[in-house]
Amino acid sequence: MNLSTEDKRLLEELCEQHGVNPDKVVKLLDTVRDYEFKERRTGVYDALREILKSSSGSAP
Repeated sequence: MNLSTEDKRLLEELCEQHGVNPDKVVKLLDTVRDYEFKERRTGVYDALREILKSSSGSAP
């Protein structure tokens, strides 16, 4: 995902406030975007669930 410098700063600030890893948020957003234009979004929830379960990208 190509975020502007300002968007990255804002994302990092919000993630810090809420104890969330910004890399994990970007990964979730990328996954949703990957499924966005598919005719069928089968598997999107499983993909998101796996990202959320993963230990990499856990809160700092």
